[in-house]
Amino acid sequence: MTVLKAIILGIVQGITEFLPISSSGHLSLAQHFLHTSGEGSLFFSVMLHMGTLLAVFLVYYKTIWKLVVALFSMLRDIFTGKFKWKQMDATQHMLVMFVISCVPLLLLLLPVGGGRSLMDAVGGLAEDSDIMVEGFCFLFTAFLLLFGTWRYNHRKTHDQVEGRDAVAVGLAQMLAASLPGVSRSGSTIATGMMCGVNRDYMVQYSFILGIPAILAANLMEFKDAIASPEPIEWIYVIIGVVVAAGVGVAAIKALEWLVKKDKFKFFGYYCLVLGTAVVIFSALEYAGIV
Repeated sequence: MTVLKAIILGIVQGITEFLPISSSGHLSLAQHFLHTSGEGSLFFSVMLHMGTLLAVFLVYYKTIWKLVVALFSMLRDIFTGKFKWKQMDATQHMLVMFVISCVPLLLLLLPVGGGRSLMDAVGGLAEDSDIMVEGFCFLFTAFLLLFGTWRYNHRKTHDQVEGRDAVAVGLAQMLAASLPGVSRSGSTIATGMMCGVNRDYMVQYSFILGIPAILAANLMEFKDAIASPEPIEWIYVIIGVVVAAGVGVAAIKALEWLVKKDKFKFFGYYCLVLGTAVVIFSALEYAGIV
């Protein structure tokens, strides 16, 4: 790892985490071509997510604070017997939908044998030297973005989001958390659009929804890092995190503007071209031509 590589990966993470084109997929490609894949690369990738997590707090701190206040208010009402489901305000409703959307992530903790979880089984796809999976995942992301744009019919405001909508978005997030190249923001926003939820609202919903998943991933990675004998190059990690945070704030603002201008589908075209190129390049690598 070098300072330049850390900066490049931080920029890649900051842009791709929030633009619906898959940060994990782009980081996997960057590590593949910069030859930084393998031991320690997953830890560096997860730490870059901490930078983009900071960006979410910087942009949406007001909404996040309201959600925290709403959580304690709901807990107080529940324990005092004053809570009424039909009398929830918009912030409390949003909080409940967040909880429902997070539940599918628990499926990734299911054991698959050998003391490994489902997340462990698929996590290695981002660290190996093969990029064929990433290529097909980019193509799947393209399908979601284009189909979501085509199916979009704004029927529901933020307080009309239903439990089934939240479950669908949660399943999309679970899939994105499993596969490099499936965009978490893209899949959750597109799924919400398919359900008829206002797309401007879905941008904010998607980014705040990612907070628990990113925190959980980082906690697990810190635990593994402490137990690992491999040295961690903290200076490069810090540089990457700072760059990812700064670029991430700019990317959030850019996506908000692009969604309002009805440019969401262009990300689908981008993923379609990139996915096709990656699949072809990977096939050439298999054949030993490149």
